Amino acid sequence: MPRNQNQTIYILLSMLIVVPMGFFFKDYTGPGHKWFNDYGGDIAYEIFWCLFGFWFFRSRAAVIQIPIWVFAITCIIEFLQLWHLPLLDEIRATFIGKLLLGTTFVWWDFPHYLLGCILGWFWLQQLQKIGYAKKS
Repeated sequence: MPRNQNQTIYILLSMLIVVPMGFFFKDYTGPGHKWFNDYGGDIAYEIFWCLFGFWFFRSRAAVIQIPIWVFAITCIIEFLQLWHLPLLDEIRATFIGKLLLGTTFVWWDFPHYLLGCILGWFWLQQLQKIGYAKKS
């Protein structure tokens, strides 16, 4: 039996919740649809990458470091959207490239990235507790 089998299951379940939620936000048409379409996905994106990083690095230190790294890398990717090299634009023209690299630089994305990383940090703290509770 793996050391953190319950934790692994919760990480997978978390990702299975966050990914569809992010896609749902992009097509949501109800109240507040403009905010959900433009920024709700940003928050889900950050939480997903925090969970993905936690899949590989599960130490207490990683719970703090992962959201910081996710925020930093996402900010770099956002600034890369100002750079329109033909190769980058070709990648962005694909569905996966658009999801990973985005297409348009928007300053207002940064607070939502921060919010997503803060929520991701809280989420990782809860997952970390599951891992340590199992050992007791």
